[in-house]
Amino acid sequence: MTRESIFEASLSFFLSPIKSYLDDPTISEVMVNGCGAVYIERRGRLEATPARFESEDALLTAVHNVAQYVGREIDAERPVLDARLPDGSRVHAVIPPSARQGTYLTIRKFSREVMDLAHLVKLQSLTPEAREFLEICVRLHKNMVVAGGTGTGKTSLLNALSTAIPEEERIVVIEDSSELKLRQAHTLYLESQQADARGRGALTIRDLFRASLRMRPDRIVVGEVRGGEALDMIQSMLTGHSGSLTTVHASSPRDALVRLETLSLMSDVELPIYVARAQVASAIHLLVQLSRFSEDGSRRITRITEAHGLDSDRYQLRDLFVLRMTGRGADGRLQGQLEPTGQVPTFAAEAHEQGLASLARLAPELWRV
Repeated sequence: MTRESIFEASLSFFLSPIKSYLDDPTISEVMVNGCGAVYIERRGRLEATPARFESEDALLTAVHNVAQYVGREIDAERPVLDARLPDGSRVHAVIPPSARQGTYLTIRKFSREVMDLAHLVKLQSLTPEAREFLEICVRLHKNMVVAGGTGTGKTSLLNALSTAIPEEERIVVIEDSSELKLRQAHTLYLESQQADARGRGALTIRDLFRASLRMRPDRIVVGEVRGGEALDMIQSMLTGHSGSLTTVHASSPRDALVRLETLSLMSDVELPIYVARAQVASAIHLLVQLSRFSEDGSRRITRITEAHGLDSDRYQLRDLFVLRMTGRGADGRLQGQLEPTGQVPTFAAEAHEQGLASLARLAPELWRV
C-alpha cells in the first residue's frame, strides 16, 4: 500500500462520523464545532446534522492524523492547522485552549471537476458576453483581482479564470494550502510551510512569491493575498510580470483596492500611504466582485469593474458589468442578469493592437475605440 492509501484508510476511520457528508456531492462544507455539533453547507445554506464524534479525544485524534499526513504540527503552542486531504479538500482546525468549546474542524470540499467560465455561464453566474470579456482580458495580461467575502467562491472563480490562460505559458501558482488545479501542463505549484517547534523551516507566501520571480514565470497566480506579500505582488505587476491573478477578502471593488493598499503597508518596507495607493492604482486593472445571497444561498458575480488610476488620491473605478436583479423564479431562487453598463474599458484599443479583436464576437462594442 502507498503512503497516501494508508492515510486515506486511517482518515476514513477517524472521520467516520462525517464521512457520509464528505462523500455527498451536494455538500460543499462540513463544520465540526466540538465533538457534539456538526453543521454542513448544502447549496449555500447551513444545516444542522445529527452527526456526533464519540468524544473530544476522538475528534482531536482525527485532526492530528491530518496534521501528520501533511507534515505539520498542531499543539498548544501552535493551535491552528491549515492542511488538505488527499482529494484536495481544505482543512482548517483550531484546538483548545484557543477553541473554547472543544476542537473546531472545518472542511471545504474540493471539486474534482475543474470549473471553467463556460460552466459559470451554465450556472447563470456569468453571461456569454461577460465570459467573452473576461477571457479577452486574461489574454491581454490584465492584472485581475477576484474579491468577495468568505464562502463566495473566490477560489473557484480564480480557477475558472485561469482556464483562459494560453497553454504555452509558464504559470507559477502560490498558495497557503493547495486548492487550485490548473489545466495547463506547464504549471508549477508552490505551497507555504509552517515553522517547526523550534521556529525553523517556515516558508511564507512572501518567500514563495520572491522565489517565483526567479523562475521565469509568464503568469503568477496567488491563491489569496492576506499580508505583506501584497507589496511584492503589486511591484512585480509594475515591473513586467503582468497578467497576475489573485483573490482578496472585500465586499466591493473599492474595498478590495483599499485592502491591497493596507496589506502593502504591512510589509517590512517603510512606504508612505500615498505611494502604496499610487502603486495599487497603477497595478490593478480589473476587479471581479462576488457575493453570496442569504435569501437563496446563491453565489453570483455582482460586478466586473475596471480600476483606472487615481483622481485626487481617490481610486477611479468604472463598472463594466453589473448584476441586475429581476425577482424570483418559480423555485424561489433569485433571478438576475449580469449586464453591460455601456461603458468601454480604457484599454479597449489593446485588443486591436494585440490582434485579439476578432475574439470579440458577442460584445464587440466593448472594444470599440
